[in-house]
Amino acid sequence: MSGRRDNLIVGLDIGTTKICAIVGALTEDGIDIVGIGSSPSRGLRKGVVINIDSTVQSIRKAIEEAELMAGCEIKSVFAGIAGGHIKGINSNGVIAIKNREVSTEDVKRVIEAAKAVSIPMDREVIHILPQEFIIDDQDGIREPLGMSGVRLEAKVHIVTGAAASAQNIVKSCNRGGLDVSDIVLEQLASSEAVLSADEKELGVALVDIGGGTTDIAIFVDGAIKHTSVLSLGGNHLTNDIAVGLRTPMAEAEKIKQKYGCCLASMVGKDETIEVPSVGGRKPRVLSRQVLAEILEPRVEEIFTLVNREIVKSGFEDVIASGVVITGGSTILEGMPELAEQVFNLPVRRGSPQNIGGLIDVVNSPVYATGVGLVVYGSKHIDTTAHFPTTQSDDSVFRKVSKRMKEWFGEFF
Repeated sequence: MSGRRDNLIVGLDIGTTKICAIVGALTEDGIDIVGIGSSPSRGLRKGVVINIDSTVQSIRKAIEEAELMAGCEIKSVFAGIAGGHIKGINSNGVIAIKNREVSTEDVKRVIEAAKAVSIPMDREVIHILPQEFIIDDQDGIREPLGMSGVRLEAKVHIVTGAAASAQNIVKSCNRGGLDVSDIVLEQLASSEAVLSADEKELGVALVDIGGGTTDIAIFVDGAIKHTSVLSLGGNHLTNDIAVGLRTPMAEAEKIKQKYGCCLASMVGKDETIEVPSVGGRKPRVLSRQVLAEILEPRVEEIFTLVNREIVKSGFEDVIASGVVITGGSTILEGMPELAEQVFNLPVRRGSPQNIGGLIDVVNSPVYATGVGLVVYGSKHIDTTAHFPTTQSDDSVFRKVSKRMKEWFGEFF
């Protein structure tokens, strides 16, 4: 196995509910998933690290499991970042083209110009994603290199996050003995795994509902136009069940996964569930309809907030191919149906596509982000800045800025 170690890419999805490591091997045909490790996440709340030690233990467990399955040693990972602190803004920059022909230097300069927006000290740029280039009023250009013109304009989407949250993710990985090749926005990763190129062209909204956060990304004309994160997710559903049915959280989670349905109209009148009680009381038998009536308003609330976010972004009229929902919480019965009612658009569940290897294992919305991180890694492997374990934490962000500068090569 040692010979194949060079072409392995590892995605580490550090989520609120679970930490998941996915190992992909680069082959001539694409990516084969060769290892997967998952461990319950103990140190995060709403997508943000709140306890480094617990997070490190969970990361180690997931990594060990993945190493065993893939038969290799994992040294570096692409880590996902989420949380309510993530903000995305659109910006543009204009420059004069030096020799009347666009060079790599010009592209770097125009991206630098677009990047010149005021970002508060406590925030850090996580991604700069070019949307399109405009040369002398000719818009819609994806690859400006080598084209003639006088004036070059770039439209970019800048994703920023709280510097401390990003540092804590890097720190947790480092303490778990891992280098971080890159920090990737979770919904950007998920989109790599579950969206088709046609959907991105036509216009699509990706809604990734995890345990602690709901991540939104809108693509139009093949480029990302809007990103945002809501601090709402599947844990709220579990909490509602625990309170509503007076049962412990762990049991509420099991009930949600086994019997959960978020459309009361889909549940038969005579279906029942057994609910364990707290404090040693006898378990009770309740109608499954009661469970659906607890879940439906909360799921509807999540989708209503997402819809409000889409309307606020101004792109609701251009997402022609509809909405793709993914993430662990979307496995619930009735999710796509309820989403269609709220969004008034076609909705489908998104599972990882176009990968080989252990397809049957990762063929679930639960692994969308993990697989997406591997796909993202395979596209950006040459341009990543490694954050080695030995350096001090503040230099991590000097590395990130260096990575930003190196990045612009990757689009051409």
